[in-house]
Order: sequence, then structure tokens, then C-alpha cells
Amino acid sequence: MPKKDKTTKAERRAVQEAQRAAKAAANADRSKKSAAASANANTKKVAKASTQKKDSSSVATSEKRGGDRQTDKDRKKDVPHLRDGSKKSAAASANANTKKVAKASPQKKDSSSVATSEKRGGDRQTDKDRKKDVPHPRMQFDDEGRVEKAKKRSMVKQTESRNRVELFRHLPQYEHGTQLPDLESKFFQLEPVHPSIYKVGLRFLTGDISGGNARCIAMLQAFQESIEDYSTPLDKELTRDLPTKINGYVSFVIQCRPLSISMGNAINFLKSKILELPSTMSESEAKASLLSDIDRFINEKIILADKVIVRHAVTKIRDGDVLLTYGSSSVVEMIFLCALELGKQFRVVIVDSRPKLEGRMLLRRLVGKGVSCTYTHINAVSYIMHEVTRVFLGASSVFSDGTVYSRVGTASVAMVAHQFHVPVLVCCEAYKFHKRVQLDSLCFNELGDPDAIARVFGKEDINYLDDWASSQNLQLLNLNYDATPKDYISMIITEYGMIPPTSVPVIVREYGEHLLT
Repeated sequence: MPKKDKTTKAERRAVQEAQRAAKAAANADRSKKSAAASANANTKKVAKASTQKKDSSSVATSEKRGGDRQTDKDRKKDVPHLRDGSKKSAAASANANTKKVAKASPQKKDSSSVATSEKRGGDRQTDKDRKKDVPHPRMQFDDEGRVEKAKKRSMVKQTESRNRVELFRHLPQYEHGTQLPDLESKFFQLEPVHPSIYKVGLRFLTGDISGGNARCIAMLQAFQESIEDYSTPLDKELTRDLPTKINGYVSFVIQCRPLSISMGNAINFLKSKILELPSTMSESEAKASLLSDIDRFINEKIILADKVIVRHAVTKIRDGDVLLTYGSSSVVEMIFLCALELGKQFRVVIVDSRPKLEGRMLLRRLVGKGVSCTYTHINAVSYIMHEVTRVFLGASSVFSDGTVYSRVGTASVAMVAHQFHVPVLVCCEAYKFHKRVQLDSLCFNELGDPDAIARVFGKEDINYLDDWASSQNLQLLNLNYDATPKDYISMIITEYGMIPPTSVPVIVREYGEHLLT
């Protein structure tokens, strides 16, 4: 077979263009033929229709024939202009189509607007649901209008401090020592407040009860006494009336001293148990159920939880260890006493700070049990940290980001220990965990009595700041808590085990429903 000659790229391209031109010409001829055939068919139909009308007109009378002929003439006149009529009919159909399209487009717009409005309505509904989940914002005390309204509802007379710290104007700053005489004079006038709640509030105000667990237990026990004496009004239900009573008690306690995170969680637990009561249950059965729930909460979430924490923490103490603690924590004290009972040899360094000096009471109790102790103030913590092998700290609360919220000075101790590469162990019950996130100690805190800073314990002759309130340029700040970042904490010991600070969100997520049930 002879080989075909190879064509160049230009030749192949010319052949392709020629083929395309031939196809285009053939398509044009086909379209012309189809148009001519359709025109012939239309003329045939018109001619056939005219002949039929002529036959029908011959049967009619002579007068009608003239009219029919005249109409035939008119129709014959219209026959040459058939193309114009077809154009007009096409234009009319086009106008009708455009009207339909225009009519359909606003309908689509309306439907789309309805759909978007439905979506917006759905978004608004979800926003409302989200707002229900968000906790009620704390009152900002730099809002004068809200503060005045709160004063009118307040049962405790509170006088604002003259020298308020500008950076903390959003927190309550009242003169201490004026509330107690006012409450004593109104003892028989506080009808909505139960006597047990009144007693607990006074003890919170004077500082007789301190510590997160002690305050929470005292409040729950006062609620138990008030529930025992409660009777449902005739025109109300227990599940609706009792929560309002509890809210009044809580507001009174807050006026005496702001709630801690653990107390807020305990109140939420009690309210949830009240709402879960069935309507068919009698009043005596409902009250007995609530009392047993409160007892179970105290036993399981506080007492048993502390025992489990002690078991976990004792395993971290070895013979010859030097253990440092700050302030006074009930669970840390239990850990030291349990290690002493197990026969472990160790020494405790108690770091304390003004103005409360809580470490002195812890020092007396540990020395009375036979524990070897060293006592120092927080300004010497860096001097003694090189001797320490482990640091045990308590906590008022632990937030979802691993931040530990505890007595002011805890962050300083943890930072110094981190600098000396000493592990920091925080002991905290799980009912003190909270899903909130806090990055500093400014937005949320509790202010103590500024006069406590002006006085020096055991030295009454030092009275240089007795008249500090008369000086407008002098402002004393006494913070009760601070926030310790998770970077300075080695481990958090809870009843669920020993976890790193990064695992706190897991506990809140997995056991959130069980923490308060």
C-alpha cells in the first residue's frame, strides 16, 4: 500500500474550516425550506377557509350575500397582508409572554422574600433560645439608674464609699460597718426573709463563715429550714411559688455578701429540683423530696468528693517532701492530716498574707496534730521556694479554660513555683467548675473592706491611715480573689481523678448534667 502524504498543520486547519462552512450552508438551506413550507401551508389553510365561507354565503339571502361579499372583499384585502397579521400576532404573544414573565418574577421575589423572612424568623427564634441559655448579666454598679432601682428594692442599707477606685466602679464599693446596725434594727420588719436566712446572712456579713464549702453548706442548710416551714398559699402552686421565695432569700444573701461560684451552682441545683416535682405530689412529699435532695448534694458533691480528692492527692506525697500551701483550704488540710495518719514524713510551709491572715489558724491546727510547719508571708515566697518539692492549693472555682479562681495571692505563688520548676497541684471539687471563661481579675471580683488594709494586725500603735477616707487623693483597694492562668498549674485533683487544666472543658461537657444532679 502506498503511504499517504503527511499534511501540515495549516492544511488540516483549512480542511476543518471548509467542513464547518459546508455544514453551516446546509443548515441555512434547511431552515429556508422549512420556512417556505410553513408559509405555503398557511396560505392553503386560508384559501380553504375562504372557499368554505363562500359556499355557506350562497345559501343565505341576497341582502346577506352583499354583506358576505363585502366581508369576502375585506378578507381578500387582508390576505395579502397575512404576514403583517402574523407579525402582529407574534408581537402580541411576545407581549403576553413578557407580561407572564414579569408577573412570575414578582411572585418569585415575593416567595423569596417570604422564604427569607421565614429564615429570619427562624434565626430570631434561635436567638431567643440562645438568650435563654446565656446567664443573666451581672449588674454593673457604674450604671446609676440600675443602682438606684436596686437600692429601692434592697433590704440592707448600704452607703457608697467616698473614695471609690475608678478602675473597679463596675463592682459594688460600700462602706463596711454600716449594714449590721441597720439589719439589727429591722429584725422584726423583714417579713419575707426566713429567720434562718437572716442568721446566715448576718454571719456572712460579719465574716464568721468563710470558705467556699462552708458558705455553701450553711446556705443550703438555711434553705432546708425555710422549706420545712414553708406552706403553699391557697391560690398558688408549690413549683411556682417556692422559687420566688428562694429568689427573695438569695437576693438578701447577695446584699450581705456576693455569692461564690459554688453557691450559685447549688442554687441552680435546688431550683431545678423544685421544677422537676410532679404536680400530683402532695406538699409534704414534695418538701421531703427537696430536703433529701439537699442532703444528698451536701454529702455527695462536697463531703464525699473531698474524701476522694484526699485519696488521690495523698499518692503524690512522699517521705521527705516539703509541701507548700497558701492561706487556709479545708481540703488541703485534710490531705496533710491523712498523709500524717499514713505515717509519711514531710514538712509543711504555710504562706500567708494580710489582711485576713487565714494561715495562722491552719498553722495552729496542724501544729496541734504534730505536723512540722514553717510559717512565712507572701513577700518571702521566692526566698523559701527553693526548698519546696510540691505546692498544694485550694480553689474557689475553676473555669472552662482552665483558669483557677482563688484567694488573692494564689496567682503569685503559682508563678513563683513555676519559675522554680515546682509542680503546682490544685484541689477542687467538681461542683465548683463553671463553663464561663475569665481572662483577668478585673471584670468579675469581690472587694473587701479597705479599712482592713489600713490596720496592722497586732500593732494598734500604727495608725497612720486611720483618717484615709478624708483624703481625696488616696484610694485603698482590697481584692478578695485573683485568676491563675492554666500555664502555671501542673494538675487539678477532683473526685473524677487527676487531670491537666486543659481537660476541664471535657469534665464540664461530659459530666455537666451530673455535676448538679
